Amino acid sequence: MQRLKAFPKAKLTAVLETMSQKATVWVPSMIAGVSRFAPYRPEIDIQMGTNTAISPKEALFPSTEKIYTFSAYGIDGEFEPVDPSVGLQILFGLRSCDMQGILCLDDVFLTRGYVDDFYGSKREATTLITLGCVTPGADCFCASMGVNPVEHDGSDAQMYDLGDAYGIIARTDKGETLVKDLMATGLLSDTDKSQGPTSDFVLKVDSEGITEKLQQMFDHPLWDELSRKCLNCGTCAYLCPTCHCFDISEKKRNQHCGVKIKCWDTCMFSEYALMAGGHNPRPSKKERVRQRFMHKLRYFPERYGKLQCTGCGRCIAKCPVNLEITDVIKLAGEAKKDG
Repeated sequence: MQRLKAFPKAKLTAVLETMSQKATVWVPSMIAGVSRFAPYRPEIDIQMGTNTAISPKEALFPSTEKIYTFSAYGIDGEFEPVDPSVGLQILFGLRSCDMQGILCLDDVFLTRGYVDDFYGSKREATTLITLGCVTPGADCFCASMGVNPVEHDGSDAQMYDLGDAYGIIARTDKGETLVKDLMATGLLSDTDKSQGPTSDFVLKVDSEGITEKLQQMFDHPLWDELSRKCLNCGTCAYLCPTCHCFDISEKKRNQHCGVKIKCWDTCMFSEYALMAGGHNPRPSKKERVRQRFMHKLRYFPERYGKLQCTGCGRCIAKCPVNLEITDVIKLAGEAKKDG
């Protein structure tokens, strides 16, 4: 049985420097006043204490991504696909909620008979290192969504906050390789310490049976009530670790050639479902708000067997009108099925 290894927090930079010799290491950091994951460099402002404001999904599913170039002169056209492969990368310091989010993205992009090569190539080249939470944030509620804040079995290696040190243990072959490389440098040593229990969550919600309840609530008046204050700004989708909608657009270099680009989109935008003939099956805020919460809590569980909300709390922290998914769960749970 593997023993937990550890390194002093004072040697975090040395550990990151070692890992960055073989891979791009994404770390939680403060960039231009916003906490997010970014490639490690010596001068970066690392933020290990709390969850980031922006999820780490952009390391696997970038907000914009070139997919192919095209040119057309007369009747002759040429298309050149962009190579989706990337170099080795490490996502360091993920929280359990974000690891759960990556599993949701795996479901979308790697299962049901189709593999997205752009996502798949990055996922294969990435080693995932999760860090157990000690003190949940005011907007965190992952435990209510069935996620363990201390550790996640889906990661390649699990880290624990031991006070003055970080413990680490491998879970997969990728994790074994990483731990062995660190052992070879003398940065790791055996430890008998363990991470203490996570502090109690400030925010809690009962999500038991929410999928089954929403199956009876498509035409419920609750959606009219909830949608009144929504701005359809899309902040929730762009911060969410599991939202995966995208659009295909193009940027022309001139009238003959250009590049096709995949970019994040959201069902909260009025143009998202707009059809070429002008019909929009989601014409108002009501339909768009209903779609967002139905997808998270009903449609995704029906298709993939897991809730699409991981309880990270980002949408709650940044929603300008406080339209909170925990309130939606609570109100739906209390609503009469017949409206």
